[in-house]
Amino acid sequence: MLSAFRAGSFHPIERTKRSAGRRPLHTVSDNAIHIDIMIEAGNWPDEASLESLVSKSVAAAWNSLGLKSATSELSVVFTDDASIQVLNGEWRGKDKPTNVLSFPAFPVKAGSQPGPMLGDIVIARETVEREAKEEGKPIENHLSHLVVHGFLHLLGYDHETDEEAEVMEAREREILHALAIPDPYAVSDEDINND
Repeated sequence: MLSAFRAGSFHPIERTKRSAGRRPLHTVSDNAIHIDIMIEAGNWPDEASLESLVSKSVAAAWNSLGLKSATSELSVVFTDDASIQVLNGEWRGKDKPTNVLSFPAFPVKAGSQPGPMLGDIVIARETVEREAKEEGKPIENHLSHLVVHGFLHLLGYDHETDEEAEVMEAREREILHALAIPDPYAVSDEDINND
């Protein structure tokens, strides 16, 4: 998944337009971040479960990165493959569903303090479910990983180059370890034997 930011193409006004008609189910505050959680489509778990998972994942990332206390806003939209395919085509030129997209409100340099508007994370149910099953991991663990992954994109992390990927994956491992979630990039003995 790549960040869907294109310089000059994403502004808070556009964010408001995209959110028009969608009512946040909950607004939670954790570590000075206000998180709007929206279920747009898809067969997602109950609202309280999603709220808890997102809040814990974002708090772990914030704390792990050692960010200063600040008031920031973030939206997490839970949708389905059809909806994310449209976004993926529009923003990345890829006419297929993906697991997670991130829409940073403004460009941020990885490792720097973010501003007040972080952006949006959009996650597709069917892809998340399929990947978790294929990888033999609990869907909650995979979903937490994707929230962390998307959040890191909003904070300027990327994986376009091998060096960037190493840095981002190390951050993900560190954050997920704090959440007691196994390394999503670990290669099992079974994987090695199947090669």
